[in-house]
Order: sequence, then C-alpha cells, then structure tokens
Amino acid sequence: MSNFFIGVMSGTSMDGIDLALTQIDSVNQIRLVASDCYPMPTDLKQKLILLCETKQTTLQNLGELDHQLGQLFADSINHFLLKNQIDHQQIAAIGCHGQTVFHSPEGVAPFTLQIGDANIIAAQTQITTIADFRRKDMAYGGQGAPLVPAFHQAILADRHKNRVVVNIGGISNISILIPNQNVTGYDTGPGNLLLDGFIHQQLNQPYDKDATWAKTGSVNHDLLRHCLNDPFFAQLAPKSTGRELFNLTWLAAKLTAFQPLKIADIQATLVELTAQSIANELIKLPLINVLPNELLVCGGGAKNPLIMERLTKLLPNWSVLPTDKLGISGDDMEAMAFAWLAYCRLHRIPSNIPKVTGASQKVSLGVIYQ
Repeated sequence: MSNFFIGVMSGTSMDGIDLALTQIDSVNQIRLVASDCYPMPTDLKQKLILLCETKQTTLQNLGELDHQLGQLFADSINHFLLKNQIDHQQIAAIGCHGQTVFHSPEGVAPFTLQIGDANIIAAQTQITTIADFRRKDMAYGGQGAPLVPAFHQAILADRHKNRVVVNIGGISNISILIPNQNVTGYDTGPGNLLLDGFIHQQLNQPYDKDATWAKTGSVNHDLLRHCLNDPFFAQLAPKSTGRELFNLTWLAAKLTAFQPLKIADIQATLVELTAQSIANELIKLPLINVLPNELLVCGGGAKNPLIMERLTKLLPNWSVLPTDKLGISGDDMEAMAFAWLAYCRLHRIPSNIPKVTGASQKVSLGVIYQ
C-alpha cells in the first residue's frame, strides 16, 4: 500500500479548500510533501453561510450544495495532482472533512452534519476517499469534536514540556499535552469567525489583514465581559461549538445592551474575546511546575499579530509561538490531520480520544468510499 495520503479541509471560516499531500510511514511519522489552498467560490460560500446561520433550507438546496461541494473538492484535488505531477495511483487515500453546516452534540438526538459528497470525490479522482469522520465518535456518545488532539499528540507531544496546541480557525480549539497526564482538548470559543464576519459586514473586506483595522480601535471591557458571560464559556469539557452559535446574529444580540459603539472598537473587542477565551482556559491547567510551558499556535489566527501579542501578554509564563517555528505549517495542520485520520482508518487504528470527545471507547473514524 502507498504511504501517500491527501488531506482535505474546509473549515468554519469557509475561506478556501486546504489540501495537504503527506507521506505517512507510521502513526508518529508524517511528513508534508506539498500543499495548496483553493478559494471557495463567493456564491457557494454565501449560500453555505446563509444555511449555517439561518438554519433554514429545502431538501433541494441541501442536496445541491452537497453535490456542488463534492464537485469542488474533486476538482481541487485533481488540479492539485496535475500541478504536482502526481498520478492518482500513487495516493493510498484522501481524507476529506467536508463542510460542517450544523453541529449539535447536545440534546435528545445529538448529530453533526458535514456535506460534500464523497462518492463524487472517489469517482472523479479514482482514489479511495474517507469522509464522515465525526459521526462514529458520536455513535459512542462523544461530541464528534475536536478530532485534531489525537493528531497533535502523535506529532507534537514532548515529555519534557507542558504543551498546548491551539488551532485558531473560525473556532478556536486546544489540545492539552501535559506529560504523564491524559490528553484533553476542546473548543474554547470563537477564533476568526466573528472577526472575519464583522469586517465583511462593515467594510466589505474578507478579513482584517494583520489586524490593521482592529489596531485602530480600543477594547470595550463592558462588551467583552458581556460576551464572556455566554454560557458556553462556563460549560465544562467535553465541549464543541461552531457557526450555529457564534455568528453575527449572536454578536448583534450582545450589542443591543450597549449604546452605539465605534465599529473599530467592536473589532478590537472581538480580537480580545478570542485571546482571552483561550488564555482563560490555559490559566486553569494543572501544569507540571518544573517543566517549561509552550503554547503552539496554528490556523489563521497565528498570522494575526494582535492575537499573538495579546496571548503573549495574557500568558506571561508561557512561550507563545506558531507551529511553523517547529517546522510544521500552521496553515496545513488541519488538512494534515485529516490525511492522518484517513491513514488511521485504512489501518484500523483508533483515532479519537474519549477523554477529549466524551465517547465511551476508542474507535477508528471515517467511512470508506471506493
């Protein structure tokens, strides 16, 4: 069997399709060979955001979006293979996360829904495709999220350091890797989702490059406290969230308690919300005092200098650095994780961590499409 796998990730931010070609020799040996990001077509992105935030659709619309995303994933992969002069027969499998459109791990009938028809991907690439990674964990009582802590453990755990990996995508999630303790991890709250959504709403820009706009504002501490009073932040792990909770409707509801604020101040406050909601979790951790503390940052938030500055200030006893400093691309981390999850599925290796997701047992995640 080939040891080359392609990971495909479309995250909460919906800014593009991340692809990572990896060579995986064992669970702990993974090397990034090539990567790329293909933009999400604007009209498709708008339809998906509307679906996620209004929670209203028709079966016709849902089915068409599922098909269109499957086609987009397949086209992106085929273009990626052609660009890198790789034959499809060289690839053992594709691990495709799909696009989450609703995540509801609590309640009488917990469920999560990722779309992007994997049958289309398998048919049009002629490569075994593994998708639907979250629902097996949920079938065993878990939240189906977060899944990346198992991958972080495999490649970043260090018995000489207290390490936390934070992925700041649309939502922020942490993986807690403390020597001789069970690996844990969970979603901490919004990452870039509110920042990107608010600047798009106000200035019609896709994101606040280098936090240029946020730096012109000042944090409104009353608004910050009001946001941090949301029940999600007090909820105990395991916990996971997404666009179904943290969206511009949520923000508008928080803003109703205040006199009109300068919009740059709101953006600055949203940056602080992201940073503080992460830092608040690290402050609680039972660390091994004799070991150094490292916070490794990946995802789009690692490129936001204001988020990185605030994390450094809020966590004076931690070294805060991007995973790129360790030679692991923060942009490609999640796509690599789903390549790794595909490897685990083909080899029937358990790939969830029950302490993280709340599942009753370890299982190998994903459904195989051939």
